Amino acid sequence: MVRRLLLLAGVGVAGLVAVGCGGSSQPPASAPPSQHSTEKPTGGPGGASGDEAHGHKPGAHGGILVSLGRDSYHAEAVFEKGGVVRLYMLGKDEARVQEVDAQDLVAYLTPEGATEADKMTFRPEPQPGDTKGKTSLFTAALPKDMVGKRVQVTVNNINVGGERFRIAFSNEPAAGEHAAEMPAKKASDEEQKLFLSPGGLYTAADIAANGNTVPTVKYKGIRAQHDDNPKPGDKICPISKTKANPKFTWVIGGKTYEFCCIPCIEEFLVLAKEKPGEVKAPAEYVKK
Repeated sequence: MVRRLLLLAGVGVAGLVAVGCGGSSQPPASAPPSQHSTEKPTGGPGGASGDEAHGHKPGAHGGILVSLGRDSYHAEAVFEKGGVVRLYMLGKDEARVQEVDAQDLVAYLTPEGATEADKMTFRPEPQPGDTKGKTSLFTAALPKDMVGKRVQVTVNNINVGGERFRIAFSNEPAAGEHAAEMPAKKASDEEQKLFLSPGGLYTAADIAANGNTVPTVKYKGIRAQHDDNPKPGDKICPISKTKANPKFTWVIGGKTYEFCCIPCIEEFLVLAKEKPGEVKAPAEYVKK
């Protein structure tokens, strides 16, 4: 089956992410941090919140907004061109700046497709108005070989308000950097089989309406942004139930559906082919 993206597996901003307080020892740089943490994730079924499993909505700085604990606090991760990563600390109300004790944060980096983690350190960089000995911003620099690539970042231990939290988030390749280095995306045999062959509700007419292509090619370079707080009346993704993005559409059964990201298109098409009776009309996928 086509790869299903979990931005952050209990991240996904993806994507996720933040998990509850509790002690844990720091893992060695060569081991994925998730295998060593003793902290328990918070959130929905299986211990992962909707954000952890499916990414985050964008923050005020255009970064990835993640929750700490059960929305006790928030952080916004901003990946800048050149490899600088900024971590803004925010309160339960995301509009409020949150000061924390100035501290070094050891982060573990896992590039997409890799099984081993590398390390980098976030250093406190107080913003104007921060109290002495406190900071509301941390910065770090990605290793040169990871700049422009998709990476998962995990901070196993951050002290906020006397509590200890774990944060994890991922980025997407920076436009104009990694994309320029890579050849044009080509559909895999698995993708072609799924998207370019009819079955269930999916017809030859649908394939033609979608441009005789696959989503990874059709929507190459378009970044997914997951808004997990849709308002009543908003269209929602049939898979993630986050706010649908009109940039990610796919015709199935002669009807146009809106999704939040490419992996959800893939998952929904599998459903339409294998269990067509479970597919509802597009008008049904609306926040009540």
